[in-house]
Amino acid sequence: MDTQNQRIAKMTFSSVYPMYLAKVQKKGRTEEELLQVIKWLTGFSSKKLLELINEDVTFETFFNQASLNHNAPLITGVICGYRVEEIEDPLIRKVRYLDKLVDELAKGRKIEKILRS
Repeated sequence: MDTQNQRIAKMTFSSVYPMYLAKVQKKGRTEEELLQVIKWLTGFSSKKLLELINEDVTFETFFNQASLNHNAPLITGVICGYRVEEIEDPLIRKVRYLDKLVDELAKGRKIEKILRS
């Protein structure tokens, strides 16, 4: 794992969550929609998500505890200059899946399309 990937793995989910929230709210989306997207990807309940935020878990711990949605590999495209589907590091790919979903939410994409159902 390279240095940037290690840095991402050690970032806490609770430090990034407010940025996700600000990004989607600035575009007129709600925290409920953000939570719906996160829960779809990770399989977490609202209660579990709150616990993980309060425990300041790293992205590594966050995704180790997640049950990734079986449709997650359908999340494709470019985020932060990388094609999501080409990211080799499994943890970083999961983090970028989440980034991509938040991005789509902020860009006004319909929830049904974001959730790849």
